[in-house]
Amino acid sequence: MKPPKAGGGWTSIFYAFDAARRAGGLLRFFSALRARNACKTCALGMGGQLGGMANEAGHFPEVCKKSMQAMAADMQGRIERRFFENYSIEQMRRMTPRELEHMGRLAEPMLARADDSHYRPISWDEALAVCVERLTATLPDENFFYFSGRSSNEAGFIAQLFARLYGTNNVNNCSYYCHQASAVGLAGALGGGTGTVQLDDLGKCDLVLLVGGNPASNHPRLMTSLMQLRRRGGQIVVVNPIVETGLVRFKVPSDWRSLLFGTEIATHYVQPHAGGDLALLVGLAKRVDELGAVDEGFVAAHTNGAAELRAALRDTGWEQIEAASGVDREMIDRVARVYAASRATIFAWTMGITHHAHGTDNVRAIANLALLRGMIGRPGAGVMPIRGHSNVQGVGSMGVTPKLKDAVFSRLERHFGVTLPTTPGMDTLACMQAMAERRVKNGWCVGGNLFGSNPDAAATTRAFSNLESAVYFTTTLNTGHAWGRARQTLILPVKARDEEDQATTQESMFSFVRLSEGGPERFEGPRSEVQIFATLARRVLGESGPIDWRSLEKHRNIRRAIAAVIPEYEPIGRIDETGAEFHVAGRAVREPRFKTPDGRARLHVTPIPSSVLPPGQLRLMTIRSEGQFNTVVYEDYDLYRGQDRRDVILLNSDDMQRLGLEPGRAVAVESEVGRMVVVARAFAIRAGNAAMYYPEANILVPRVADSASKTPAFKNIPITVTPTSDLPVVQVAESRRRKRSHQRLSAC
Repeated sequence: MKPPKAGGGWTSIFYAFDAARRAGGLLRFFSALRARNACKTCALGMGGQLGGMANEAGHFPEVCKKSMQAMAADMQGRIERRFFENYSIEQMRRMTPRELEHMGRLAEPMLARADDSHYRPISWDEALAVCVERLTATLPDENFFYFSGRSSNEAGFIAQLFARLYGTNNVNNCSYYCHQASAVGLAGALGGGTGTVQLDDLGKCDLVLLVGGNPASNHPRLMTSLMQLRRRGGQIVVVNPIVETGLVRFKVPSDWRSLLFGTEIATHYVQPHAGGDLALLVGLAKRVDELGAVDEGFVAAHTNGAAELRAALRDTGWEQIEAASGVDREMIDRVARVYAASRATIFAWTMGITHHAHGTDNVRAIANLALLRGMIGRPGAGVMPIRGHSNVQGVGSMGVTPKLKDAVFSRLERHFGVTLPTTPGMDTLACMQAMAERRVKNGWCVGGNLFGSNPDAAATTRAFSNLESAVYFTTTLNTGHAWGRARQTLILPVKARDEEDQATTQESMFSFVRLSEGGPERFEGPRSEVQIFATLARRVLGESGPIDWRSLEKHRNIRRAIAAVIPEYEPIGRIDETGAEFHVAGRAVREPRFKTPDGRARLHVTPIPSSVLPPGQLRLMTIRSEGQFNTVVYEDYDLYRGQDRRDVILLNSDDMQRLGLEPGRAVAVESEVGRMVVVARAFAIRAGNAAMYYPEANILVPRVADSASKTPAFKNIPITVTPTSDLPVVQVAESRRRKRSHQRLSAC
């Protein structure tokens, strides 16, 4: 499969028509996308009261393949009972993530007990009774609650309220496996864990430093802003071990000039080692100091820790920086000079920064670099973690975290007249460890794919098998339903955002809160998450307590409670009457005053970790494809990288020659926890490094995590790669797929 010369373009437009065909026709598909609901994919944000396919500035059309893929998936027909009769759980384990996603929408609760070989349908009454029995038969801290960012603010708020009144703080969300390092790092540096910019700042900057991310594939609507930056003469520095086609050149489909002629994106492309970002960032800060480009007035007036940081930078040798980063001093100097000349810089990053054993230090180093030049607290400048799921920031704002902020804790108790538990709650990785040790008995997974999100897939499977019960709230099937199986596994079908019969709200990565109107249900069966949790609360906690759970089945009543409890969320209490969407106050930093005790930002010394690998080993980074969103795989091919399959390892051609590997031949990839057989292919990746697709490559990822944020390290994994005569696992799946496609037509 030959990669395109640019990202976006006509292939995206043709894909839109194909997605519309699969979803029941162009008019039906366009109407669904134009409905006044927030986009279901990334947190860059789109939709709401300005209409679908519009961003928060009202620009139309704003839509991407990710939006279309998610919408087409939600517009699938229901899975008929015959599928579960014909396919055992063992057979489901042999299906790929894409096959499971494309089986259709779940329409009725499905249950499998310990000795069952198949899932079987049960009624909602029976399903809720199963949930109540598990909650009443166990101690509160023998349960954990996990949420994805696809849930609404209303669902997140009522669910965490129920969990805490039930008696546990084991409440967490999917950010613990993606951007928690950003939250911890930014909170320590700036006093708040979110980005400091809004969408309009992207129209005012003259430089974007994009580190460890690939928005051309994963956040395509950001490419419009990057295109506009280049047109007004701005610069873009891309830092990525892989040369990504869409970050070199992109054709924005909604702009005729870009569509026809393309837009050059990166003005400078830096390829560090996987795990070399911290050394590179330290090197940039050191060079900025050497160039005399530090904003001395800003640093003196608005930061602490400058003397310690600058002493550490001056003590760090260039040989160490070059060796650890994989980037030569000349390139570091070139980028530092570009930054020194900038009047307004935005720093943007994704999991290439956070998925490391030193992820929090990576984020602190970015904050250091921004603060040294006063690039926080002015228009068009700041830090911008590019968040994945559409409402992951919102559910965090709602208190879906192991420890509530002090203000939220006291307001919750006062508003509802309740006493909340104070026992420490476990983060996601700690919950997985507790599962392995049988210290928790029930898992409640609301959206997402917790199994597929975890490192060390073999250990994860064993941990789930130790649970007495796993309950999944979901719209479609995923690998967790086959591999993340407890002794009793229950799947509850829930409504998509645009099927809710009441309005919901979501928060973008720019802290902009949107109002989604919902819409007609596509078929009977699924229920809203709010309805399910309100029902469980009544049956488990009773109806005579201080909270009227029936009242909280009305979303507008939840929003009034949110307004009273969540600081800076007061406008949500009026949104039903006004329809006025809003930015959460205080998140964007417009002047250099920070939410720290003394109002000053904190500079941190960030030691460079050891980067030495034994001879013959490579650094593995897991990656997502262009046809993928988080753990959901919509297409098996990766268009922009020219890959027609997912069972591959992408290697530098020099490494392949050095290791005696032939392109297109099978190789065994081994880490300390697992082994996979895949196909070796040459690619534009920094020598000494390798890339494989997530979540399949989780088999190779050990349970190493950043000590500060507990974010697993899905990057910089030591591996060995050797030739083998074994057959790649997914190639076997490919040969089965053609047979199964015919079987599915007859079964469903």
